Amino acid sequence: MKVNMRAIVAFGAIAAVSTLTLAGCSAGANSDSEKGAESADSSLVVWVDAERVDAVQGAADAYEEKTGIKVELVGKDVDTIKDDFIQQVPTGKGPDVTMGAHDWLGELSTNGVVAPLELGDTASDYLDVALQASTYDGTVYMLPYAVENIAVLRNADLIPEPAANFDDMIAKGQAAGLDQPFVVQQGTEGDPYHLYPFQTAFGAPVFGTYASGSYDAADLQLGSAGGTEFATWLGAQGAAGVFNTDIDGDIAKQQFIDGKAAFWLTGPWNVGAAVDAGITVEIDPVPSPTGEAASPFAGVKGFFVSSESNNKVAANDFLVNYLGTEEVQLALFEAGNILPALTAAADTAASDPIVAGLQAVGAEAVPMPAIPAMGAVWQFWGIAEAAIINGADPAATWQKLADDVAAAIK
Repeated sequence: MKVNMRAIVAFGAIAAVSTLTLAGCSAGANSDSEKGAESADSSLVVWVDAERVDAVQGAADAYEEKTGIKVELVGKDVDTIKDDFIQQVPTGKGPDVTMGAHDWLGELSTNGVVAPLELGDTASDYLDVALQASTYDGTVYMLPYAVENIAVLRNADLIPEPAANFDDMIAKGQAAGLDQPFVVQQGTEGDPYHLYPFQTAFGAPVFGTYASGSYDAADLQLGSAGGTEFATWLGAQGAAGVFNTDIDGDIAKQQFIDGKAAFWLTGPWNVGAAVDAGITVEIDPVPSPTGEAASPFAGVKGFFVSSESNNKVAANDFLVNYLGTEEVQLALFEAGNILPALTAAADTAASDPIVAGLQAVGAEAVPMPAIPAMGAVWQFWGIAEAAIINGADPAATWQKLADDVAAAIK
């Protein structure tokens, strides 16, 4: 999902960081520039989303100047970069490093195309959710640079104060004379990504976790009592018209922009459109239908080292000590307007109130599961939720969902 918030954030000074020169490496990683210079090759090939090449170029130039190791940046189509990486790494023709998303980790690990990453004592410099998402089976594989999550956009011209909870949100909208106080995209096949915060508020995550925080595919929790409670609530909201499978992303956006809805559950990629429409936008936490936090999914973006790279030490050094700096992470923020993963950079970006609001909501977010078993969940999840919204028996439909997913995983 592409973010476009340039209308609301202006980091002109930060944009100039694409021409930065770094004084040297930060302390903490187990590798260093001198070791990198001793590696087998004298160059690194780095695949980057084509829209972010300029944001990384300054770090690449600085690394070459410091170590003598050339960093060749290759702009790639974000829609094909993962498949190209998986196909080319085993042949020895792939890059040393690729940009990607944390939820690729299960597939990348299964295919044996990524190498572990040594963050050293810099690990504590990242947002908790970013570090958790970068870890698979207890091992860090990704250098995170951005964290993205949904939140509630509130039309402060219509509703000046945030809602205390889900019921209060609906009541505030109705008191303002709105027939549809709240909108969230669904569509005929549902949209469990956008409904997940409400599901977690009922204590019904998709999977349990190990002590390390990694997801446990053997601990499917969809069929828990909390899941059934969520399904019952979801059915009631469908009957009341709060959730509607006729509302897709475009319709939800239009209703909010037209002032027909005061609350919109969506991501940062839609903030610019709302602001451009002249709406005074405030960012609120996802209002919980229970007393528990409503935790959205977090999507984390980062960089992976190829398992077949002949220059893993230098690759690790470049990622940790150059791309893991505040300057570069802010340059990447300017290129894509997604909250930086590095805490210091995130705090700087949060000088903008919109970014600060998204960061606050993200503190309650959980990483989208990257384990291969998640594919079985997506296969059935949205269709079951759409059926419940449209009047299917909540308990029976939810139980069938849990049974279908369990069977698919086995």
